[in-house]
Amino acid sequence: MPTLKLPDIEKVTAIDIHTHAEEPCGMHGDDGYDDFQAQMADYFKSPHKHPPTVPETAAYYRAKNIAAVIFPVDAERETGFRRYNNYEMLEVASDHLDVLIPFVSIDPHKGKLGVREARKLIEEYGVRGFKFHPTMQGFYANDRMAYPLYEAINDGGAIALFHTGQTGVGSGMPGGMGMRLKYSNPMYMDDVAADFPDLKIILAHPSFPWQEEALSVATHKPNVYIDLSGWSPKYFPPVLVRYINSILQDKMLFGSDWPVITPDRWLADFAKLDIREEIRPKVLKANARKILGI
Repeated sequence: MPTLKLPDIEKVTAIDIHTHAEEPCGMHGDDGYDDFQAQMADYFKSPHKHPPTVPETAAYYRAKNIAAVIFPVDAERETGFRRYNNYEMLEVASDHLDVLIPFVSIDPHKGKLGVREARKLIEEYGVRGFKFHPTMQGFYANDRMAYPLYEAINDGGAIALFHTGQTGVGSGMPGGMGMRLKYSNPMYMDDVAADFPDLKIILAHPSFPWQEEALSVATHKPNVYIDLSGWSPKYFPPVLVRYINSILQDKMLFGSDWPVITPDRWLADFAKLDIREEIRPKVLKANARKILGI
């Protein structure tokens, strides 16, 4: 597979920094993954019994003239669901680089094996970012176990994007499917930002119930950004809107959390939000260009 190239950012109207890559249905039904996805679709009242595939996602974003950062989540150790292999996902995404910006995911519990994979993905494939989901992966972001992986990402100039706050994964299921919300308090990322001051970090989502912690970390640490995915903007807490409109206007990023929330819905609700007009282009595109380096 050739080194990843970037979409023509001048042509797109926005950059969605947070979308999910999924395999076609039935690829590994033996581990219960497809049953889990069907349960999630029922809970969220989704029209899809399985999330859209990478080519289907690309077709949607191409039609909307929006670029999208897309990634899998490596949580096979904690969930028992086989991961969407990074190389397989990149191979599929490489046919759609006019609209897709592929990130990857490595469970930090994989230790030296994960570090080697990260370095290869950056050096040989040009990967620009890594997705972490502390709740799904079962670790605190500031666990020193993860630091060699962060070091590899930092050395390669890539981005570390962390899920923060409550998650829809397991929501409403018995025991929350074993998912523990405590791991995703954004304050744990403050240690990472302090110990790796050059590492570009994105805190994903309005971080309910820790919104003010996330705002505090992003305000205090120059290398920390916030993506606004996973919630319709009409539900944003007032304190988040104030920070978008003021001191964090250059660090807020449009993200939908596709396919749970579509860009159409997010953008329509964002248009109704009381945001200063000169700040909207920053959130929708300019800030993402800055952290992506494009």
